[in-house]
Amino acid sequence: MIRIGILGGAGYTAGELIRLLINHPEAKLVFVNSESNAGNLITDVHEGLYGDTDLRFTSEMPFDDVDVLFFCFGHGKSERFLAEHDVPAKVKIIDLAQDFRLAPSAGQPADEVAATKPTPAVHDFVYGLPEINRERIRAARHVANPGCFATCIQLGLLPAAKMGLITSAVSVNAITGSTGAGVKPGATTHFSWRNNNLSIYKAFTHQHIPEIRQSVTQVQGHLEADIDFIPYRGDFARGIFATEVIRTDKDAETIVQGYKDFYEGEPFTHYVDKPLDLKQVVNTNKALVHCDIIDGKLLVTSCIDNLLKGAVGQAVENMNLMFGLDEATGLKLKPSAF
Repeated sequence: MIRIGILGGAGYTAGELIRLLINHPEAKLVFVNSESNAGNLITDVHEGLYGDTDLRFTSEMPFDDVDVLFFCFGHGKSERFLAEHDVPAKVKIIDLAQDFRLAPSAGQPADEVAATKPTPAVHDFVYGLPEINRERIRAARHVANPGCFATCIQLGLLPAAKMGLITSAVSVNAITGSTGAGVKPGATTHFSWRNNNLSIYKAFTHQHIPEIRQSVTQVQGHLEADIDFIPYRGDFARGIFATEVIRTDKDAETIVQGYKDFYEGEPFTHYVDKPLDLKQVVNTNKALVHCDIIDGKLLVTSCIDNLLKGAVGQAVENMNLMFGLDEATGLKLKPSAF
């Protein structure tokens, strides 16, 4: 059994992670750390877990009792935590924040990266997108889990990058559910504001753009084109639905076959011949991708569940790879179709 500790256990991602791990056949959840909830039952915060666990949050961090740590901190805290705490070398780490996602310490050669932020090389984090880094993840001690928007958009773009199609600006629009904003309420997240509403934020400046550029560069070998990304806040709880527009003179048959070849054999990412619906992926670790070619423009549609393939589902997928398990172990989840 893989012995697991979770740090930062009170948020949406931690709640979903606990849900997956207590039903994972090869996982034993040893502790869930939360300073603000220490001593309280996990079900006092994550109420969907009633009947599934009697564990309590703890302020302790018994590193020697676990094989892997999941960091469910807010962005910026993981790097500080590692600077302030001595985590044993034998303990693997999967970080769900953005602190270590960019090269050179994300496991990518620096000359292949379009936008980087230096991070301490001693931590040696591998960027945890299995579709392009599977073998690196298998050998990794530390994995930086990709961002939710970044995962969805990359999976739409990477087959095109493999075909060398991303040579001019790519227009990206993506809408996310409210759980993507985290559990702490804010002016743009409470129900009465978000319900029956739609808005954009961080247009062209979203923090996931460097991740997207990094992976596209890795696959295509170069990237001079802009990724023009406009994110939307949706009035639903979970999921991301994205469109990516790429100008191309390649024919539809070649492009579609390229997408099918790129994802052939993937356990979770699938090319679909029909237009997509978000409900096809909600509550699953799947990513679905579809292409249309119209008047010299390739329109790619991609969708994921932001909390699963966009966060903790992919984190468990990475854990499985790091410990030599079948990648899909514990992740055969039923979609919420209705």
